[in-house]
Amino acid sequence: MMDAVSVLSAIQHNPIYLVALFFFAAYPIVTSIMWVTTAFFFRQRWEGYQDTPLALDSSLSVSILIPAHNEARLLEGALTAACAIDYPRFEVVVVDDGSTDGTADIIRRFAEAGKVRGIFKHTNQGKAMALNDALPCLNGDIVLIMDADAEPEPDILWHVMPHFSSARVAAVTGNPRVRNVDTFLARLQLMEFTSIVSLLRRSQRIWGRIVTVSGVVAAFRRNALFDVGGFSPDMATEDIELTWKLQKRFWDVRYEPRALVWMTVPSNYKAHFKQRLRWARGLMQVLHRHANVMRHWKYRRMWPIFIESVLSTLWALCFVVLSVIWIVSYSMGFPPIGAHPIPNFWGMVIATVCMVQIIVGTLIDRTYDRATTGYFAYAVYYPIIYWAVLQIAAVIALPHLFKKPSRKAVKWTTRRAPLDT
Repeated sequence: MMDAVSVLSAIQHNPIYLVALFFFAAYPIVTSIMWVTTAFFFRQRWEGYQDTPLALDSSLSVSILIPAHNEARLLEGALTAACAIDYPRFEVVVVDDGSTDGTADIIRRFAEAGKVRGIFKHTNQGKAMALNDALPCLNGDIVLIMDADAEPEPDILWHVMPHFSSARVAAVTGNPRVRNVDTFLARLQLMEFTSIVSLLRRSQRIWGRIVTVSGVVAAFRRNALFDVGGFSPDMATEDIELTWKLQKRFWDVRYEPRALVWMTVPSNYKAHFKQRLRWARGLMQVLHRHANVMRHWKYRRMWPIFIESVLSTLWALCFVVLSVIWIVSYSMGFPPIGAHPIPNFWGMVIATVCMVQIIVGTLIDRTYDRATTGYFAYAVYYPIIYWAVLQIAAVIALPHLFKKPSRKAVKWTTRRAPLDT
């Protein structure tokens, strides 16, 4: 019988291991270069006219829709900011989805002051159902949906609305920025939204399709929402699912980096991992449901985002599996092939490209969030700590890629203040 060291040696000399090793090293380098270059093109093409007024369809009215469940801690700030938006024609509508804290009382106070309209549901049926139930009650042609713990900048609609002058545009996703940068974890998330999320959305806009609008803030043409049947209650991430449904119906989805909203991110590790696990599960469900885009030429413009999503999942699997093999090898005194406790050539190349990506993201986003440069020192921890969390969540969620989502509605799980859930 082969001993453990012999098994490890056989694994590491297998061609599959060597291919996985090459992919593990090459993928982050190739994607970083691609994201940086295409994001730069987006910056030059669409962000270079900051002071140039865009055409605005003044006939379009706006409904700001805020779904809420047990958001009493931060809802008042969100409503105050929403009501202070500078735009000639808009309404603020809040749908309370069976809250058990003081959320409904806050909504009623704002409604009695004539600032918002409230929709009250007595049963928690989930965010997607809350949004679907509210849509027929809205007066606006355009629906700006934002989280109940987010605070938009007053000029957000002036940047979003010009996009809807094009009849093909169904959605415009905004640029969420981290507000509660008082913890190490929150500052890492600030760097993530700068170096990953913002760059990736710019890149995908160049490709012509994006993976998802922001669940924190995004504007939609209301008749486009009806055209695709609204939000999907059975999906863990209704925002990703909706984005793919719209684009499969050949609607255009855009990214507007000047549409700023300040969000509250999880400040403890348990809540953060729970959030990322839900995001990963939602992406797997979407890839399963919309795998048919690869079989039809008419969906060819969605091929890049499907392939990139699959490759990123495959890289997460390589990250976890190879890490386990290397840890076991070192623990048994058997130095693994392709790994070394001191970064080798490929490790230094990956780290360098990663830092370049973070620098470019910081330089671009500092126009919108000056605090980004102040926390740049935290960037060194991003690939060391943060990658592991994200890839583990992706691997745990991987089984959802191969099974149909349950038909049951995904309900809110908020029981305490948003910072802790």
